[in-house]
Amino acid sequence: MLTELPAAEVQAIIDRALAEDIAWGDVTTRAIVPPDCRARAEAIAKRAGVLAGGEVFVQTFRTLDPDVRVDTLLPDGSRLEVGQVIVALEGRATAILSAERVALNFLQRMSGIATMTAAYVAALAGYPARLVDTRKTVPGLRLLDKYAVRVGGGSNHRYNLADAVLIKDNHLAIARRSGLGIAEVIRLVRQRVSPFLKIEVEVESPAEAAEAAEAGADLILLDNMPPAQMAEAVRAVAGRALVEASGGITLETIREVAATGVDLISSGSLTHSVRALDISLEIRT
Repeated sequence: MLTELPAAEVQAIIDRALAEDIAWGDVTTRAIVPPDCRARAEAIAKRAGVLAGGEVFVQTFRTLDPDVRVDTLLPDGSRLEVGQVIVALEGRATAILSAERVALNFLQRMSGIATMTAAYVAALAGYPARLVDTRKTVPGLRLLDKYAVRVGGGSNHRYNLADAVLIKDNHLAIARRSGLGIAEVIRLVRQRVSPFLKIEVEVESPAEAAEAAEAGADLILLDNMPPAQMAEAVRAVAGRALVEASGGITLETIREVAATGVDLISSGSLTHSVRALDISLEIRT
């Protein structure tokens, strides 16, 4: 059973992926493997990292064979070493072979995201800044991508456009056509959205950060600012709002960014540029 994710939504993702891959039939497996043949298989880590998506992996096989037996399953968040067995399965060979690629795709991608996230979190050691993700996820897989970030020790930014207000530079560019500045836009939004929604504003300078804080923004986004300017913006905000840094942040630069005093550091690379963790599935006879 899926315990950390909404089962119905995950099942819908798995069903779509299997339908895409199997299409009108696994012709290779059907031609070679008898329907009553059973097999045992093991998922093995080929690269060190952090495990995420183990239950999604197993559920993919259960979708084709509800009676598949799971002998071992490491919990998500486990640190994997090269050669470590993650899970052992026993069930209908046709189901194992037909679900293999889809199941591995989920497990490899999610573990890759968790592994990268854990590396970024480790690089922040000693600083209070929190690492958050973005909406730069694979279309249709956001639920899994963002879950994997949490497994790796990161936090989730807004899940969708309805979660919170984020006034970006392009919103402000259009608003300025009507003569509205940052403060006026914030006041307008306050009047038009639920009082329970947070309001974040993207700014381009310490002066704009101060203006947004004075106008009552809950969060202020510093996008692609150099660290010295970020530190100045943090001082200008003076604790009146949370400050988020974003834009081109890497493992090599994240500590310098954290040293500016920002509260949040967001990185799209956690999900849009992830390297899948190398994991294989081996049939054992």
